[in-house]
Amino acid sequence: MNFKKILPFVLVTLCFAAWGFANDITNPMVKAFSKIFRMNVTEGALVQVAFYGGYFAMAFPAALFIRKYSYKAGVLMGLALYAIGALLFFPAKTTGLYYPFLVAYFVMTCGLSFLETTCNPYILAMGDEATATRRLNFAQCFNPCGSILGMFVAMNFIQARLSPLSTEERLSLSPEQFEAVKQSDLHVLIQPYLSIAVIILLLFVLIAITKMPSGTSSDGEDGKLSVGAGLRSLFRKAFYREGVVAQFFYVGAQICCWTFIIQYGTRVFMNEGMAEQEAEVLSQRFNIAAMLLFIICRFVATFLMKYVRPARLLAIFAAIAIVFSLGVIFLQGRLGLYCLVAVSGTMSLMFPTIYGLALAPLGREAKLGAAPLIMSILGGSLLPPVQAMIIDCKTVGTSFPAVNASFIIPLICFAVVLCYGWRMRSGKIGF
Repeated sequence: MNFKKILPFVLVTLCFAAWGFANDITNPMVKAFSKIFRMNVTEGALVQVAFYGGYFAMAFPAALFIRKYSYKAGVLMGLALYAIGALLFFPAKTTGLYYPFLVAYFVMTCGLSFLETTCNPYILAMGDEATATRRLNFAQCFNPCGSILGMFVAMNFIQARLSPLSTEERLSLSPEQFEAVKQSDLHVLIQPYLSIAVIILLLFVLIAITKMPSGTSSDGEDGKLSVGAGLRSLFRKAFYREGVVAQFFYVGAQICCWTFIIQYGTRVFMNEGMAEQEAEVLSQRFNIAAMLLFIICRFVATFLMKYVRPARLLAIFAAIAIVFSLGVIFLQGRLGLYCLVAVSGTMSLMFPTIYGLALAPLGREAKLGAAPLIMSILGGSLLPPVQAMIIDCKTVGTSFPAVNASFIIPLICFAVVLCYGWRMRSGKIGF
């Protein structure tokens, strides 16, 4: 392939890694902010509400933006908002308050929403429609590579450097002592975000000076169909409409599993006699193991798609996810934690496969169609607080651990994904 064609593909694929980093440096911050500001899990989960709320709020404006201008303009806008949001962590730290951090997360994820709304259909449009889903799965393989880096940074440059004081010990501090510890922890927390802002600005410059393909031969026709008519046309297609629903529940399951593996693992290891901070760091290592399995299984799934139809493979992986989720709920100790790690392997192909099945056949409607699919990432904002409220109950019934019971939420989500894959596989959803 000509270098001039490879370079744009590589640059856009780097964006997948960039938002993977942001996603997975953020998941452990639910626990970190809960400790720093002495909050319960539900209040800490507002990080995910702000984070994935930005995805929901900006996806449709992003779709209109790239529909009017170009995919390249959408990528640049996304990178700019990403960098601005990350830089906002500095003024948020100076206030010493929790809510300015939520604003910074929201702005940053408005940028991530632009990137996902733009880059996913851009990759689909960079070649033959017959291989579009495989091509997107390949590009998406680099998303968890960024995620691994984000987890590594969270574990080694944030969690390991925060004050070792437990949540209970922080509650006993005087206001002056608490403020000193809080400011020290916030200084540690913001450093990686300021660093990634610089890297994102460099990527912005590289893409700005590179000649990028239009991504479709029908860009000029997109504006002929009104937005309202375009959306009505999209949602009359069952494969697309049900794909949006499946994506909502899949993203909810993913964020629940990756956010609360810290709480799940911490309970397991503290029951074995570990101190809270040691248990949290070890739990993050299991989170990294889950992401490594996710990456391996995504490459395997991309290979398997040469021989197995994507919809059939989606249904198979969702069924296996349900089995492992039952293990997470009902098995105690490390065995349940191993099941939670295994769930990540089954999730590996879900996002790009649902996305490809729903979007690839749309042709010139793909730019508009990308918006509801990215807005469905709202599942990552709405479902984790529900799970957090279950976790805050401590126990269900007389003694069953609430953190185990809370994984009924991802189990239900995987059942929805299984239904979509099965219906697409069996041809019950028409084109």
